[in-house]
Amino acid sequence: MLAVEVGSLVEFPNKDPFFHNVFSLFEGKRFDLGLYEANSTKSVRFDHPGVSYIFCNIHSQMSAAVVVVNTPYFVQLSTPGDFKIPRVPPGRYELGVWAERVSPETLKKVSRQILVEGVSSTLETIHLRESAGLGSEHSNKYGKSYETPVFSSPIYAQP
Repeated sequence: MLAVEVGSLVEFPNKDPFFHNVFSLFEGKRFDLGLYEANSTKSVRFDHPGVSYIFCNIHSQMSAAVVVVNTPYFVQLSTPGDFKIPRVPPGRYELGVWAERVSPETLKKVSRQILVEGVSSTLETIHLRESAGLGSEHSNKYGKSYETPVFSSPIYAQP
């Protein structure tokens, strides 16, 4: 998961010894980088807010999400707990929350208007419950199931 501000350029390096085909067909940014080889990088500019679920058309187990926000005031948590968003000027703001396996309805309920006054503001605890099955299965870029790979190369031979 990566959170970025609108207009950000995100790189997708291929550090594996085989091709990848990174794509997203979701609300945030629709793109298809096509096949690209090892030790190369392709980039995408995320030019409007939204969530892009990103997959590889070759490797069904590879996935990511890029959350694009229309503000410089955001934070990405690596673990649940306290967070700080530095240098937010006093004013009224909409606090949005996003988590990969939480339903859109729940996320909307925990979003709220907040008032920032002075040096710091405190919020009550935000509780999120994951929804079973969200984010687990996806189709390839053609809307079909991934095929089971058949490898004839000794590099990919099963023991």
